[in-house]
Amino acid sequence: MAALSLGRAAARGLLRAQSLGAWRGLRASAALQQIPRAKSENAKSESTFQVTMLPGDGVGPELMHAVKEVFKAASVPVVFDEHHLSEVQNMASEEKLDEVVDSMKESKVALIGKIHTPMEYKGELASYDMRLRRKLDLFANVVHVKSLPGYKTRHNNLDLVIIREQTEGEYSSLEHESAKGVIECLKIITRAKSQRIAKFAFDYATKKGRSKVTAVHKANIMKLGDGLFLQCCEEVAELYPKIKFDTMIIDNCCMQLVQNPYQFDVLVMPNLYGNIIDNLAAGLVGGAGVVPGESYSAEYAVFEMGARHPFAQAVGRNIANPTAMLLSAANMLRHLNLEFHSNLIADAVKKVIKVGKVRTRDLGGYSTTSDFVKSVIDNLHPHYGAHSGHGGLRHVPGFHPSRDSCSGCLGPLASSSLLPPGNLSLPSNKSSLCSMTGRLQTRTAPSLPAAPSQAGEGWLRQHKGAAAVPGAGTVWSPPARARGGKAPPGPPAAPAHAPSAAAEQDGRGPTTTSALY
Repeated sequence: MAALSLGRAAARGLLRAQSLGAWRGLRASAALQQIPRAKSENAKSESTFQVTMLPGDGVGPELMHAVKEVFKAASVPVVFDEHHLSEVQNMASEEKLDEVVDSMKESKVALIGKIHTPMEYKGELASYDMRLRRKLDLFANVVHVKSLPGYKTRHNNLDLVIIREQTEGEYSSLEHESAKGVIECLKIITRAKSQRIAKFAFDYATKKGRSKVTAVHKANIMKLGDGLFLQCCEEVAELYPKIKFDTMIIDNCCMQLVQNPYQFDVLVMPNLYGNIIDNLAAGLVGGAGVVPGESYSAEYAVFEMGARHPFAQAVGRNIANPTAMLLSAANMLRHLNLEFHSNLIADAVKKVIKVGKVRTRDLGGYSTTSDFVKSVIDNLHPHYGAHSGHGGLRHVPGFHPSRDSCSGCLGPLASSSLLPPGNLSLPSNKSSLCSMTGRLQTRTAPSLPAAPSQAGEGWLRQHKGAAAVPGAGTVWSPPARARGGKAPPGPPAAPAHAPSAAAEQDGRGPTTTSALY
């Protein structure tokens, strides 16, 4: 018996070790590092993710506020570690830069706005934005340019990706005055970094199911610098025979993007060319306000706007378009493996644009930033009955269909404190698969108040097993009464979701379902 018990204990230990193996892998991943309770006072649970936030300059703080509001409404398990780094607001120093880097070392993921770089020379050539990217070695910038359904432009149904090397090239900050009135600006191209960005582009195309990579260059003029970049791309392309490889000179690429952008799939290029093409391509689908972007290193991931503009003229006017930042935040959630929340937010943003009733000025509308954010929040969850198989459960306070789909799912629906007394019936009387467990369930919900009859017989309430109610278990309707008259004795206290007597008496009617949220 002792040997048998020991064997069972060993088996249980092995199963526990196997089940925890996947979670250990998630914790070890740079992008999916969860926060222990001791490391973050703000983290509500071990399943909460810490993300570094840099609002930046211009409308950056307003856009970050929009992200926070949407995340709060969607119950996203993310805690932001917010830092402020700005050269124009005198909030830039080596200490602040080190604080941001330390935060990134812990979180591995960041959401940042545009850190504006002044044109005045103040003794330091490298901007804090570039220094941050170099410290984190964010070598690959990815901008996915995709048309938004419902917003028509000259070219519709666009879908292309721009990949840019952003740690060297023309942005190396190596300038000097060799003679009076003569400035030399060095462009640095190295084989190692050119091969790295080329391999990243082909790996990206392979993973995303893309069929073509185009290397953009100016090797006809800069024969050594861009020539080396082009040579590295050609060498890497030979390792990916299933992906078509093409080359194009930068000036011709700009013209082709305007005339026929459908010929492109994935474009890879050095630093300056990528900056220009990012902005040009963003203009094809609606501008800087609608295109998300992201930057990667071997260890970190930073999510930002695809076309980096501070939009300083819109500061404080509540007119900035938060689409790009919200889509970037959704991409960040997908990177954190929060697929549900990512799709929830991205779908809500795209639905607002597709409907077209709420559009900011850059998209030809008159709505404010607040209007857009409110509309996104309203579209985070479909209306009553729109949930597949969940029926009226959407309108139970505290209930969320993704979390409380059935009795097998953990959630507040299992708690009797959320369920008002009375009959529990499924409004649609349907059984369907739970989205969380995949099991066939018959869903039940508190019965909603019926509409008042034209004869003014009051609101129908259903009770079961209440001895004080005449005809227990049947529908009870209070008799009509004259205004100001004494009401006849009625049933016990109504459920929490039923309208109050005061609401009936003053003619306001029932509390609408939207008032529950």
